[in-house]
Amino acid sequence: MKTVMCFGTFDLLHLGHLEYFKQARKYGDYLIVVIARDRTKRQQNKKPLFSEKERLRLIKNLKLVDEAVLGHPKNHFKIIIKHRPDVVCLGYDHTITEKKLRKELGKYGLYPEIKRMKAHLPTKYKGGIIKKFILQQV
Repeated sequence: MKTVMCFGTFDLLHLGHLEYFKQARKYGDYLIVVIARDRTKRQQNKKPLFSEKERLRLIKNLKLVDEAVLGHPKNHFKIIIKHRPDVVCLGYDHTITEKKLRKELGKYGLYPEIKRMKAHLPTKYKGGIIKKFILQQV
């Protein structure tokens, strides 16, 4: 069985997220989705509308997803080390480069395929855009 892992905050779940999961799923048989921790988002000066537990609960209930887990609060690579996926799928806007991720995982003896997913209508389905629109309506 080929395991695939993807990552994100997934606040205000939308069709762009579902497309990301759908694209990632094509690379294997078992999809693990890692949810960013609240602590991580605070360190990035971002504040999700929903807590990590709420976001985890949403993702766990998607048919496309086999397993949803919270990321490690301090070392983002530990969750990858723990699950040892065959394929790591990055969102189109994920800030780490494939080269850097490959190098970091190599330090742990991990050499998964690394794939960058394509954007799905990024001017419409982007959390920041959706939040801004909602706030303008209030």
